[in-house]
Amino acid sequence: MSSRAVCREASHAGSWYTASGPQLNAQLDSWLAQAQSTGRPARAIIAPHAGYTYCGSCAAHAYKQVDPSITRRVFILGPSHHAPLSRCALSTADIYRTPLYDLRIDQKIYGELWKTGMFERMTIQIDEDEHSIEMHLPYTAKTMESQKDELTIVPVLVGALSDSKEQMYGELFSKYLADPLNLFVISSDFCHWGQRFRFTHYDESQGEIYRSIQHLDKMGMDIIEQLDAVSFNNYLKKYHNTICGRHPIGVLLNVS
Repeated sequence: MSSRAVCREASHAGSWYTASGPQLNAQLDSWLAQAQSTGRPARAIIAPHAGYTYCGSCAAHAYKQVDPSITRRVFILGPSHHAPLSRCALSTADIYRTPLYDLRIDQKIYGELWKTGMFERMTIQIDEDEHSIEMHLPYTAKTMESQKDELTIVPVLVGALSDSKEQMYGELFSKYLADPLNLFVISSDFCHWGQRFRFTHYDESQGEIYRSIQHLDKMGMDIIEQLDAVSFNNYLKKYHNTICGRHPIGVLLNVS
């Protein structure tokens, strides 16, 4: 590695997940061992980005569907929680650190994306403040450890995109998703319920509040599984569900 390489530190290690490589490795092994594979390798997955205490076991079900023998490059699309963005942004780093091993950003792909004029650059500060991409780095490293010498990543921070911009980015990423060497990871939690999120939708016909939330989320998930971008946008406009990764999901659904 060049001494001049810019590194993004694992800024949430030690708080959102353990900073101990051996402990993290054991946790990921345990969660992945409990998940079932569908038998068909995924080309794209949607997985959560909360602290591993809350979502580590859930994320394993998505990463269990990844086949490292055919994957060489992982695109990670995460929503911006802090930086105001109306477009997508690329990192200024060369290396993303994890407690397991360092992940290299694919500068060739970054160069292609940058040349489109459709991307901004995020500072290292913005990059390290954001958790939506970082929370997928340990799982990416673990899942792809057998190919770590060949593996590259393409982190993309996704802003508050309009419907037309989701379509535009979907078209842009289409050729990359068509490449069987590429995997797309879409970072998203689902409903954030309560006064602090200004969202208290409650369908009393579903019973208790948590069942109403489950019903609302399941409705959205069913639409996503149909790969129907228009219906997903209509669902969001009707129910205003606080799916924080709605824009990265929207980009994926617009891949033609």
